[in-house]
Amino acid sequence: MDLLQPRAGVPAGMMVAPVIPGLTDHEVPGILSAAASARAILCGFVPVRLPLDVAPLFEDWLGRHYPDRRDKVLTRIRSLRGGKLNDSQFYGRMHGQGVWSEQIETVFEMAKRKAGLDREFPELSIQHFRPPGGPQMTLFD
Repeated sequence: MDLLQPRAGVPAGMMVAPVIPGLTDHEVPGILSAAASARAILCGFVPVRLPLDVAPLFEDWLGRHYPDRRDKVLTRIRSLRGGKLNDSQFYGRMHGQGVWSEQIETVFEMAKRKAGLDREFPELSIQHFRPPGGPQMTLFD
């Protein structure tokens, strides 16, 4: 059995999100290894985003659960987000910027290669697709 092929023949990927610098970023290699063992064939990541009311909730949670890391984590997030806790710009919000963004991406890319998750997504087929039909499709006639 080819361990690189999904058991049911359905290609699947996974997303590591949110990656929180100074809190969860060290877990990325283990997560990707587990995903590869579960036969994922591709992966992606998104750095933590703290839009609107999420930011104060996260700051409070961080202060209660990780008071020793609170300032370090918030400083790194601000570094990722151009001095703020959130960046609403399309590209920026999904990737971040600066040294911490680059470090997360470098670790992610290395772990992705090591886990074998750096392949191209296979071409999809509509060979077995059937248009919906049957009695349920007449419900709204």
